[in-house]
Amino acid sequence: MQLKYIIKNNELSINQILQNELNISSRLLYKLVKNERILLNGNICDTRNYANSGDVLVVDFDYEEDNANIIPTKMNLDIVFEDDWLIVINKPTGIAVHPSILHYSDSLCNGIRFYFDSIRLKKKIRPVNRLDLNTSGLVVFAKCEYIQECLISQMKDNLFKKEYLAFCKGIFENKSGIINLPISRKDNSIIERCISRNGQPSVTHYEVLKEFNNYSLVKCVLETGRTHQIRVHMSAIGHPLIGDSLYGSISDFIDRQALHCYKLQFVHPITKKFMDFCGEIPLDFKKLEE
Repeated sequence: MQLKYIIKNNELSINQILQNELNISSRLLYKLVKNERILLNGNICDTRNYANSGDVLVVDFDYEEDNANIIPTKMNLDIVFEDDWLIVINKPTGIAVHPSILHYSDSLCNGIRFYFDSIRLKKKIRPVNRLDLNTSGLVVFAKCEYIQECLISQMKDNLFKKEYLAFCKGIFENKSGIINLPISRKDNSIIERCISRNGQPSVTHYEVLKEFNNYSLVKCVLETGRTHQIRVHMSAIGHPLIGDSLYGSISDFIDRQALHCYKLQFVHPITKKFMDFCGEIPLDFKKLEE
């Protein structure tokens, strides 16, 4: 797990190249320098120095990290993609991404920890995107801190694209549109969110794909990534998700909110290739379309 870079500009210090050309944060750079993980032409180097054009700079991420905070739990992982740097999982409904008091040992992070142990990868467990407990779909895990930083940076720049499928109550008058309503935590609630003038900017693009008797299949593309964003926005315009007991009502057709993250797009931080992933549609979604 090494990042190699051939020096092109000898007017920049190694520190400047690492931060400006390779986008390594100051915090991570300090850690790499402290652990002597930055090499110039095969030798540990002083990153305050300058290099010559053609020199080979290597950042070595092959060091072990303490991941004892996550209990390893064996589970069947639906791996959509994996390489040396990241892994993409299609998460089923009913599984939390992060451990918590209620899901201390049965979260997706616990399953990833077990899998990392099986391939002898001693790294911290780093999910890049998050899904609610009962939302299914694609989740990316970074295999090192650098990948996590790069992909979070892409999220901030709206280059990391997330597309969802949602079954919403009713028939939409406008078959496509943009919901631009700020979201904040609801007073006296740890979980629930609401539309609030003082909330964080939140933008959802939607398009109706199919219509049924009393509900619609809608594609949602997030421009921002607030907690419960799609659920709150759809409820706010009068089309709550089917089965969403928090922002709508329970359903006889599905026993959870009908939301699935089916597509992810981003640029691979190492190969620079455009990555485009589609996850398997869950069975309860297929039944809603019958």
